[in-house]
Amino acid sequence: MSLESPFAALLAAIPVERHEVAVLGGITRYWTYGAADAEVTIVIAHGYRGEHHGIEPIIAQLPGIRFIGPDLPGFGESTPLTEAPHSIGGYAAWLKEFVDAIGLTGRAIILGHSFGSIVSSSAVADGLETPALILVNPIAISGLKGPRQIATKVTVAYYDLASRLPEKWGARLLNNWLIVRLMSVSLMKTKDKALRRWINNEHHTFFSRFANRDVVVEGFKASISTDVSAFAERITVPTLLVAASLDDITPVSAQHELARRMPNATLHVFENVGHLIHYEVPARAAEAITSFLEEIRKR
Repeated sequence: MSLESPFAALLAAIPVERHEVAVLGGITRYWTYGAADAEVTIVIAHGYRGEHHGIEPIIAQLPGIRFIGPDLPGFGESTPLTEAPHSIGGYAAWLKEFVDAIGLTGRAIILGHSFGSIVSSSAVADGLETPALILVNPIAISGLKGPRQIATKVTVAYYDLASRLPEKWGARLLNNWLIVRLMSVSLMKTKDKALRRWINNEHHTFFSRFANRDVVVEGFKASISTDVSAFAERITVPTLLVAASLDDITPVSAQHELARRMPNATLHVFENVGHLIHYEVPARAAEAITSFLEEIRKR
C-alpha cells in the first residue's frame, strides 16, 4: 500500500530531474532538485540501505537550494561498483569521483546522513574539495559501541547469517517483512500515528531496494568498520552536526565529543528525536541548515 508523503505538496513545487553517470565501473543514478542556477548546491550521501528518497522531506523544506541526490552504488537504482570495493574507502572514492564527474568539485556542499556521514567524512578527509560539510545523525562512534548492545549483537548475527546462506535465501532473509518492520519501529520516536504509518511504509518501500545480497552485507561490514570520529581532525571545512538526544545508534555524549575534536564544527542536538531526523523533524533540520549556511555566508 502506498501512502502519500506528508511533504508531498512542498516537494511537488520543486522541479526534479533524473540523470545517470558512470563512476568506478558502475552506473550511478541521481536526481536533481531545484533550479540549476541556485546559489547553493548540496550533494547528498544517504544512509545504509536507503536511497535518494530518504532526504526528500528535508529537501521539500528548502526550495531555494539545489540538491543532488544519488543512489549509493548497489542501492536504489545505482549498480554496484566494479573498480572499488563496497567499503568506506570505496564509497568515499566513489563520492569524490561522482562529484567530479558532475562538475561540482569545490563548489557543492556535501551532506551525509547516518552511514552517509561516514562516507562523506572519509571523502572530505581524503581530499574531496567542498565549501562545507553537513552531517545528519552522524555516526560519531563505532556502531558496535552504541547504546543498544544486545540489539547490535543481534543485528551483526543477522547479517552474518545472511552472508552464509545461499544467495537466494540470504536475500530473502534481508528482505523479510517482519525484520524490516522491527527495524523501522525500533528507530522511531514520534507518537504521531499517521507519521509512524508513513515512515513504516517508506522503509518497506525503499529499505530492500538493493542490487544483491553481497552488496548489502559488504555495506553493513563497512558501516561498522569505522565512524566519523576517525576522520574528525582532518575535516577543517565548516561542518554542521545535526544530532538527536534519543539516537539509538550514537549517544549524544559522543556527538559532543565529535564536535570538540573537529576544528570547525557546529553542533545542534534535537530533543525527543532519534535516528530518523530526516523523517520525523525535517523542518527543524532545514532550519539548522539554513542558519548554518547564513553563518558561512557572513564569514
